[in-house]
Amino acid sequence: MSDEDPTVETSGVEGVTTVLNPVDDVARYAIAHGRVTMLAETTAGVASNTLKKGDVLATARYAGVQATKQTASLVAEADTVTLTNVTIHFAVGETWIDIEARVDCAERVDVEAHALSAVTVAALTIYDMCKSADRTMMIGAVELLETSGGRFGSWRRNEDIQ
Repeated sequence: MSDEDPTVETSGVEGVTTVLNPVDDVARYAIAHGRVTMLAETTAGVASNTLKKGDVLATARYAGVQATKQTASLVAEADTVTLTNVTIHFAVGETWIDIEARVDCAERVDVEAHALSAVTVAALTIYDMCKSADRTMMIGAVELLETSGGRFGSWRRNEDIQ
């Protein structure tokens, strides 16, 4: 805590300092997951892109990305944030589609709600585009898988919980 160190300021009380320039590395991210279950015929139609409403996964990806941009207006305590990256991946099984979204930002805010919004809206889009073919669909297992930074630090879901 010398005069040469521009990151701290001595308050005049011995041993008490105030940090002026906290660590610059504030990159934060959150990863969320969800699943839409459906009939095997519906999943096959999504995978082969033969449903009458068009490319379900591309539309769901777009909707999920757009949802991250609107999270602060949808979730009361969510922060408005400039996102640096949003990725949404799908895994298609015999009777389900898994959705995983990762949201990154370089600000001192949490982005869990943004990742959960991306997954939820992508799932709703899949449901909406496939409902004429399958009314038995269910949206479920929406969960936060991992987050970094923030007041509570990094966290990862224990695989045993699922």
